[in-house]
Amino acid sequence: MNDTKVEHKDQPIRPAATVIIVRDAQPQYEIFMLRRTNQAAFAGGMYVFPGGRVDDHDHSTDYSPLHRPPLDAQQLQRDALGEDWRAYWIAGIRETFEESGFLLAYDNQGKIIEFNDDNQSRFDQYREQIHSGDISLLDICQTENLTLAIDLIHFYNRWITPLGRPRRFDTRFFITQAPGVQSGQHDGHETVDSIWISPDKALEMHASKELGLMGVTEKQLRTFAKHNTAQDFLQMAAGNDEFPTFRPVLPGK
Repeated sequence: MNDTKVEHKDQPIRPAATVIIVRDAQPQYEIFMLRRTNQAAFAGGMYVFPGGRVDDHDHSTDYSPLHRPPLDAQQLQRDALGEDWRAYWIAGIRETFEESGFLLAYDNQGKIIEFNDDNQSRFDQYREQIHSGDISLLDICQTENLTLAIDLIHFYNRWITPLGRPRRFDTRFFITQAPGVQSGQHDGHETVDSIWISPDKALEMHASKELGLMGVTEKQLRTFAKHNTAQDFLQMAAGNDEFPTFRPVLPGK
């Protein structure tokens, strides 16, 4: 039997974006989380926030007229994201729609898009087509006359996967309020369950081994647990002026 450990020293670091979606609840606000399939190459079986890697297409300048500009109050967020700021916001919105079904975008009346009997099946198909790579988020925006809601999504912090992991990501985390006119649902491919859960409850269930969390998710939730209401949490995110980068190290490294 070979006990040699694989070091994964040369793994590339992929840029990624994750969106933390919150809603008000009692006794503590709740966060939307997804359980990744056990067969996933990364974070298999773990409960995570919607998100994924930044694709080349997310950098397309064709998105320029198809999103709300960052608010003046978000200028520090934009500066902290750097010259690729738009690609991270776009990737976060795209991955959130693909994985959770939430589409953070305005319709042609300037309201957050609402799914109903007239359009639900059409957008379900869009979601499948994005997953398969047959269409892009840009295609959906152009076809449906949508404007992406960058102004409602706040950059929060950045985490880089430790050296030694089989896959490494440089992930920007964002925070937003759940669009009340939509309902989230796991995609049945990469994610196999979806829940609304408070930070306190998630940490309690993780401690009792009822809910699997990656280290970064657990650490984020411990910080989130300092807030009780969605309004307080969202105000913190909107007014945040520090965007730390965390570089955890595996034990023994």
